[in-house]
Amino acid sequence: MTQQGAALQTYNNELVKCVEDLCSKRDELNRQIQQEEEEKNKLQNDIRVLTENLSRVNESLARKMASRNEFDKTIAETQAAYMKILESSQTLLNVLKREAGNLGKATDVRGNASST
Repeated sequence: MTQQGAALQTYNNELVKCVEDLCSKRDELNRQIQQEEEEKNKLQNDIRVLTENLSRVNESLARKMASRNEFDKTIAETQAAYMKILESSQTLLNVLKREAGNLGKATDVRGNASST
């Protein structure tokens, strides 16, 4: 019986050691799970913050692009109007020169007619 008792004691000791090892491994795994859950929460928070930042940047970009398009439109309209002014100025100058030439001829004709 003593041998059986000794064998039973040996089995009991091994069983206790195996259970302790399993508990130790479970505790280590639980520690790793907690670390990964903390990392997951941090990453989710980072994603939320980055998503909010991206949304703000996209909204800002949209407003600025719309403003730039308005600038482009205003510049194009102003340049077109300025070109029309230049064309009108050139036409006015040509008309003025022609009229001045005609007035000069008329003055010459009158002047020559008076002197004869």
